[in-house]
Amino acid sequence: MNPSVEVNTARIFAIAGPAMLANITTPLLGVVATTVIGRLGDAAILGGVAMASLVFDCIFWLFGFLRSGTVALTAQAFGARDHSEQRAVLARAMMTAAVCGFALIALRGPLTSFVFDLMGGSAEVSAAARHYFLLRSWASPFALGNYVMLGWFIGLARPMQALAVQITVNVINMVLTVVLVLGVGWGASGAAIAAVIAEICGLILGLALAWRMLDGRFEWRSTAHYNREKLWRMLLINRDIMLRTAALVSVFLFFSAQGARAGDVTLAANAVLQNVVFLGTFFLEGLANAAQQLCGATYGARDRTAFARAVRLIMGWGIAFGICAAVFFYVAGPAIITMMTSSADVRHVANEFLLMAALVPLIGVPAFIMDGVYVGATWTRDMRNLMAAALAVYLAAWWAMHSLGNTGLWLAFLTFYVFRGGLQVLRYPSLARKPWPER
Repeated sequence: MNPSVEVNTARIFAIAGPAMLANITTPLLGVVATTVIGRLGDAAILGGVAMASLVFDCIFWLFGFLRSGTVALTAQAFGARDHSEQRAVLARAMMTAAVCGFALIALRGPLTSFVFDLMGGSAEVSAAARHYFLLRSWASPFALGNYVMLGWFIGLARPMQALAVQITVNVINMVLTVVLVLGVGWGASGAAIAAVIAEICGLILGLALAWRMLDGRFEWRSTAHYNREKLWRMLLINRDIMLRTAALVSVFLFFSAQGARAGDVTLAANAVLQNVVFLGTFFLEGLANAAQQLCGATYGARDRTAFARAVRLIMGWGIAFGICAAVFFYVAGPAIITMMTSSADVRHVANEFLLMAALVPLIGVPAFIMDGVYVGATWTRDMRNLMAAALAVYLAAWWAMHSLGNTGLWLAFLTFYVFRGGLQVLRYPSLARKPWPER
């Protein structure tokens, strides 16, 4: 077996550990931004920034294919020891990120009008959201470029470089938000400018680290970088991942919309519980990163034995973490809920549905891990189709149980995770048995 793709627990956590640490720093960014903007004492500005930030999260989530697709293709080139293709993947992905990023800047005017007219809100909140969105949109090419850099580093099994870039972006963003909003007095504009500067700094650091790793040989002009067949393959992979992500975003947006229809208290309680869910999935995201890299590398090396071992080991650790997370959040959940909200009504409803929220990290283990496996092996068309099927089951389950109110909504949400992961697990053996294409 190629020693560069040896699969063991140490290698799994060498990749997953830094990703877990990076995930932990990300929520702090939102806490700091909310606290700092909240100190301005203007509810409209706080609401506007929160609304615009949600829109950015959804948009950038859709462009997550730049990260996942880059991980897969880089890891496969890494497993095949194809150094030229490793550089080529970076060049193609950065070109795609630049096109997408500058397209977002060019379309920011009509996009702003469409999105915020659709979302509604008071005139003051909408004005603050539009202003923040227009300023922060200048970060788009750099933010998407950072997605590529993170994916490339993880694909090359260099998670510490990825961690350095992500922490740099988050720390600079937090510090500059405090300085520009409260110190300089630029208000919401300061928060948007802080985000732009942070993304620029992160991309500069990422490119500098890549330059050092490649001994200054990016070879941007190499014709191999622009091979039409490989460019087309990358675009198809990215398309599939983007459509899969759109389906996943739809699940969460539908969940929030139905919670809102149930009333303000239910909406707030569900929001609190979703934050608990996101905390519980941080570790699983790290293991999914390990699955992307190790499965991609073993697939690139055409080593079926190592590939199967990676799937078994990572799934085993995922189940262990899922059990621990479920128990922890069920036991500590009431204290976490009390810390997150002071409303007695919201606390009561959140505690009522805590068990269902605590089960998500456990029930979701197959979904998270198999996502990593499918991305690493570039089985993205199957992943897209199975996600669409799981979305259909989710909507059907909600329709069948909507008379149960919020209980039915949570049961449908759990059903979605069961089918999302279950369908991938059932499909996996046949995909693994198929002939793997030669490089």
